[in-house]
Amino acid sequence: MDILIALGFVVVVLVVADRLLLLLESHGHLNWRRTGRKKLPEEPGVGLEKLLEEPVGERR
Repeated sequence: MDILIALGFVVVVLVVADRLLLLLESHGHLNWRRTGRKKLPEEPGVGLEKLLEEPVGERR
């Protein structure tokens, strides 16, 4: 019986969260569904070589 109550609570929380997000989106506060994903650049901004280099002035 406890499992059914927990599952029911989870369903209620998910439905309320979905309705809240749809309400916020309709008022213009959120817009991720309409804009789609951002395009990533072809090459990464930082290479692995730069991550492994020691910064100048921080010698141990």
